[in-house]
Amino acid sequence: MSDTITRLASKLAEDVLKVQDASGEDRLYMEVATVLAASSQSLEEAFLTEVRIRLSERIARKFLSDKLAELQAAAKAKSAK
Repeated sequence: MSDTITRLASKLAEDVLKVQDASGEDRLYMEVATVLAASSQSLEEAFLTEVRIRLSERIARKFLSDKLAELQAAAKAKSAK
């Protein structure tokens, strides 16, 4: 059953974040978690873990992208001297 919960939570997290991004409601995932909590605490917990993983990955990728842009700008400024 653990595989089923993980698979369902993962797919639901992907779908919710797509709708959340499209709607601009940055806490939509919490509303969905509340709905899940009423029927399955296990699925709610797995869903929230999947959402947090995806949101954390987005933050890390943005940091990495910003860092790369900073390094490229510094290299360009250095070569222009």
